[in-house]
Amino acid sequence: MKRLFICLLVFAVNYTQAQITKVTIQASGLTCSMCSNSINKALKSLEFVDKVDANIKNSSFDISFKPNEAVDFDKLKKKVEGAGFFVANFTATIRFDNVKILNDSSVNVGANTFHFLNVKQQILNGDKTIRLLDKGFLSTKEYKKNTNLIKADSYKTGLQNGNRVFHVTI
Repeated sequence: MKRLFICLLVFAVNYTQAQITKVTIQASGLTCSMCSNSINKALKSLEFVDKVDANIKNSSFDISFKPNEAVDFDKLKKKVEGAGFFVANFTATIRFDNVKILNDSSVNVGANTFHFLNVKQQILNGDKTIRLLDKGFLSTKEYKKNTNLIKADSYKTGLQNGNRVFHVTI
């Protein structure tokens, strides 16, 4: 019985962690290829990152992940900031499996809680790209604009019932 429980636990962990397939980060403040290289090296230093592809023309980084590793959006953002830059846009491609979403409501996908904003009620299946709307994951100007539109306290704090929540749209 103990072996069965361990096998089920390993399967559940693998399944929930395999949800996020790719992240694209657009950074602001880059002026040269050395800036891009600095962010690239910082992102690659994270234990869950498998590969980083930099696009110097639009200052973006496509990040793929190691299998069976939990992806931490906050750590990705902190690495960009630690290299001396800011995140101007942050999107994540996530594999959904029959997940019902409603406007201004939250769903748990793997270890992450996503609060959907400005969406129609729908069921998500397959790979979908979501955009993070939280402070530090988009430009300061856009965040301030959203602050006037989004009344939930969790948008300002990043916490919902004491847990980290990411505000997103499709």
